[in-house]
Amino acid sequence: MTRASLWLTLAIAFAVPLSLLAGRVWIDPLGPAIANAPVILFELRLPRALLALVVGAGLGGAGAAMQGYLRNPLADPGLFGIAPGAALGAVLALLAAASALWVLPVAALAGAAAAMALLALIAGRTAGVALFTLAGMMIASLAGALTSLAISLAPNPFALSEIVTWLMGALTDRSWREVWIAAPPTLVGLAFLQRAGRDLDALTLGEDAARTLGVEPARLRAKMIAGVGLTVGAGVAVAGIIGFVGLIVPHLVRGMTDRRPSQLIVPSALAGALLVLAADSACRILPLAGGELRLGIALSLLGAPFFLALLLRMRRDLT
Repeated sequence: MTRASLWLTLAIAFAVPLSLLAGRVWIDPLGPAIANAPVILFELRLPRALLALVVGAGLGGAGAAMQGYLRNPLADPGLFGIAPGAALGAVLALLAAASALWVLPVAALAGAAAAMALLALIAGRTAGVALFTLAGMMIASLAGALTSLAISLAPNPFALSEIVTWLMGALTDRSWREVWIAAPPTLVGLAFLQRAGRDLDALTLGEDAARTLGVEPARLRAKMIAGVGLTVGAGVAVAGIIGFVGLIVPHLVRGMTDRRPSQLIVPSALAGALLVLAADSACRILPLAGGELRLGIALSLLGAPFFLALLLRMRRDLT
């Protein structure tokens, strides 16, 4: 374990207990006993905290791998079109008013799988990184248009409100069921991305140089599709659209590593887990009329200024 990973792991170990105590009902371990405290801790807050770690780790690791693969510090997991595909699957499930609790996440995972298959089909075995990126952008645009069409066909205001609320992204009212849905594909996806690390290191020298070092572009592309698809698809399936995590955290931890993509994936996954956990805890604490602030909105409010600062710094470096 690198020093960066060690420090981030310790930070997560410190943040998790705090997140369990914080909320509309504060639990003071040294204060008077609170009715139903065990239920609040182990049935409500603990699965929500673990789900935040899982979703954040998947998005952070996918973001680091994407930036390494595209050799672009502004790359985000959404560029592959997998997150919009998963969102489309979930919106279709909501539009159908499916009553079973497991239908929505399964539909979202099916949407992510369809986007992965379409991406692999369009890119083929010989496509370069540029064509692969354009294919992902086309899928994202198509899925976004179909999602807008599905929203416009909502049969009643209640269904429309449910769809829009879900797309905002949140971990509210999530349970152990969502943890078991998201954790396995996220862990498998991160394993795919980590196995692609050495090839991503070679790719920093250019596609031609990477081939001379033994990198097989088709195999690397398959690992990226599988890794990003599983991590991002699982996150969207249980939490909706959570943006900017994959963009922000690689920049936050890059200075703590030797800047090689293979050494950035694990720290980015840990930093993503910590960021989503902290943001979700803040959403529970902040007072808001009518409920709590949606996690997707909170991270967008944090990510947009960060993105602007990053763009201004890059423009300054070019002048």
